[in-house]
Amino acid sequence: MTTSVRFGLDRLLADPGLRRPLTGRRVALLAHPASVTANLTHSLDALAALPDLDLTAAFGPQHGLKGDKQDNMVESPDFRDPRHGIPVFSLYGEVRRPTAAMLEHCDVVLVDLQDLGCRIYTFITTLRYVLEAAAAQGKAVWVLDRPNPAGRPIEGLTLRPGWESFVGAGALPMRHGLTLGELAGWFVATLKLDVDCRVIPMAGWQPDAAPGYGWPLGDRTWINPSPNAANLWMARAYAGTVLLEGTTLSEGRGTTRPLELFGAPDLDAAALLAAMQALAPDWLAGCRLRPCWFEPTFHKHAGRLCQGLQIHVEDAAYDHGAFRPWRLQALAFKALRRLQPDYPLWRDFPYEYEHDRLAIDLINGSPLLRQWVDDPAAQPGDLDALARADEAAWAAARASFLRYP
Repeated sequence: MTTSVRFGLDRLLADPGLRRPLTGRRVALLAHPASVTANLTHSLDALAALPDLDLTAAFGPQHGLKGDKQDNMVESPDFRDPRHGIPVFSLYGEVRRPTAAMLEHCDVVLVDLQDLGCRIYTFITTLRYVLEAAAAQGKAVWVLDRPNPAGRPIEGLTLRPGWESFVGAGALPMRHGLTLGELAGWFVATLKLDVDCRVIPMAGWQPDAAPGYGWPLGDRTWINPSPNAANLWMARAYAGTVLLEGTTLSEGRGTTRPLELFGAPDLDAAALLAAMQALAPDWLAGCRLRPCWFEPTFHKHAGRLCQGLQIHVEDAAYDHGAFRPWRLQALAFKALRRLQPDYPLWRDFPYEYEHDRLAIDLINGSPLLRQWVDDPAAQPGDLDALARADEAAWAAARASFLRYP
């Protein structure tokens, strides 16, 4: 059994001493549906119930404070919370960054967001924008820390200069291995922000402990931080399967296992798996791949029978240290190119409000992965060498920001 873990929110609620610096200050909360206490009370309600805390506003990130917006680029409006009577400002509506007018409602912003440990997950971009806005307006930011469910492993290419976007908050690899509180420290340092930023750390978090390897499995229930983040297994696979958003292949949206599987009506799953095993068998380590059929009810290939592969990381075959989801998904693209060189793989559409750059490049933080897939002469070792250099550099860069043993 995982050691009992207390998240930053629970520690703040339990300890009046931790809250004392908030006395006499107006507090806003940035949260989403997974922002809950150990007993599943939402942080908005739990904080509002404290007699010594003046909760005056709230913010909602992508998918909204209530997490009701299913797809990307579905915006949330501002509203007044009917229970607490405070304004709730959307940071995924008319603006992405808190405005000066929004921040006039508070002195301190509490950030209580469950992350997935992947650069593209937009909550970390929202954290950056909040820190920058707070620095500009003289506000404080407190991060109530939560686990990185993908744990400490590092994987993927580092985002290249000029490729920053709403799905690319900075020069991070795809799988960065930090908590939101640790990321806050990295943002403040690398962006040289003059901001009062505090982290309420977790107590008892052991990121390398089995069986959760980052998530306190059996100790805390999983709540979707966004509509398609349905479980821990999705979080483990996400640093690879998110690449599918830039392709014509379905990532399983419109099924009950989104971002754990992929496919298309014209895919030969057995041939694809065989090609992947022939190209780079070691890139498939740590998980099991199962050919499957599925029919999305919405999104890509809605109503059409798809053939594909499901990535299984929930049983005894899972090896946390060996599993490399980014390489696995890149290998699937490379194998498909070998089987069908003219396959219309890359999806050309406006992605997170970017119209001039391919989604796959925005997601990956550069054109490097796409160019490797499309180059018939490029071998797995070529991409591996690029990634290994970036991964080693990030391991050194992040070391001083790690807060947990």
